[in-house]
Amino acid sequence: MAHHICPWWVGYLLANPLRRFFEKPEKMLAPFVRTGMTVIDYGCGMGFFTIPLARMVGLDGKVIAVDIQKKMLNGLRKKIRRTDLSDRIMLQAAGAEQLIEEDSVDFVTALHVIHEIVEQDAFFAEMYRVMKPGAKLFMLEPRFHVAAEAFRKSVDMAESTGLVLTSNIDFSRSLSVVLSKP
Repeated sequence: MAHHICPWWVGYLLANPLRRFFEKPEKMLAPFVRTGMTVIDYGCGMGFFTIPLARMVGLDGKVIAVDIQKKMLNGLRKKIRRTDLSDRIMLQAAGAEQLIEEDSVDFVTALHVIHEIVEQDAFFAEMYRVMKPGAKLFMLEPRFHVAAEAFRKSVDMAESTGLVLTSNIDFSRSLSVVLSKP
């Protein structure tokens, strides 16, 4: 698998509102997200999914937005300041996930990011650790960028940590699955 990190400046393109013509965060995430949940948005970039997630979890919920790139997190921080969601979103540098308590997360998104994670086994093991029993991980990769075989290897690696494949989701431009912690 290639281990290329998306350049930080592409974050502005990925957060562009025109992207909603192809991906509608609220519609994609509605089957999984409820008020009061704690959600990790792993590989959050500049918040295309983070901001809608924060609205979806409501006043009693929390979104932990994780990214490896400080410039992505800074871009998201600026966006958050223009909203009333700052009390619901916690920004965190990738690699510091150990700060999240065991069995404390209801839902994890890994959208368009798994192919960039060098140590996927460590990532899935950490997500398993922080997920509550019954919690779900929604993994999605673009078909034009990630081969089906590479995606399947990532799913297999997730399953090797104890996560269970719950469903395949059909988004025409993407490869996507939901895995659960038993």
